[in-house]
Amino acid sequence: MQRKAYVPGVVALLAALLAGCTGGSSDTGSTDDANPGDAGTATAVAQPGKYDTLPEPCGAVSHGTLDTLLPGIRQITDTTQRDKAYEGEATLTYDTDRKAGCRWKVESTDATDHLFVDFERVVSYDNAVSDDAQAQELFGKKEEAADLPEASPSVDASATADFSTSPSASPSTSASSSASSSPSTSSSATPSSLLPRTLSDLGDEAFLNDVVSGSGSTAQQRTVTVAFRTSNVIVTIEYEEQPATIGTVPDSKEMQDRARNLASRLADTLAG
Repeated sequence: MQRKAYVPGVVALLAALLAGCTGGSSDTGSTDDANPGDAGTATAVAQPGKYDTLPEPCGAVSHGTLDTLLPGIRQITDTTQRDKAYEGEATLTYDTDRKAGCRWKVESTDATDHLFVDFERVVSYDNAVSDDAQAQELFGKKEEAADLPEASPSVDASATADFSTSPSASPSTSASSSASSSPSTSSSATPSSLLPRTLSDLGDEAFLNDVVSGSGSTAQQRTVTVAFRTSNVIVTIEYEEQPATIGTVPDSKEMQDRARNLASRLADTLAG
């Protein structure tokens, strides 16, 4: 009888000890569950870019501006063909909210002109890198690829550019005899204000490149490129002219002024 009275007491003691151990484990688990939540809250997410869409490039350039950059348009007598020339040709793209461009090509009695406008909206897929930072990195690579002169000055637009868009502007094929004798743009023949350079008055950052290809025995083509970045959008303008007369060099200042004027207008479109 005494053994029967002893056993229930032992069982009760063991049950109490087990209950205490179970309570301790539960407390520990509650502490562990709180840690992941604290770590997730501390993770910072980079801000998205200012722009989540792009302008329609073929409609972003006005007829008046096209008249200035592509003088041959005014020489097209057929109304249907002239309207088609104004429309341009959209570049192939699979997402117009990320990348969109338009090309124009017009021949005149003096020259053949090409214009290309490209918009690119940069999106970062790294939560730690903002869209703006990603766009800045890509623009830096684009500028590096342009291989601008090391001493490229930052020139204010008012110092060198005439932003006139008058339809009566003459074609860019006029050139000095000294420019005609040189097959390419060089520091000895070109004023420093017209050399390839960075620009301080356009977007968050910008640059201009100016290249002449060909030789004195062939028609020499000048290509002026203006590229700028505004927040997470990169805009590139390529303006080319090839004279009909062999040995003639398109005027650098005139083409640069026209390209920069268009760039300024596109920057205003983005800002608006």
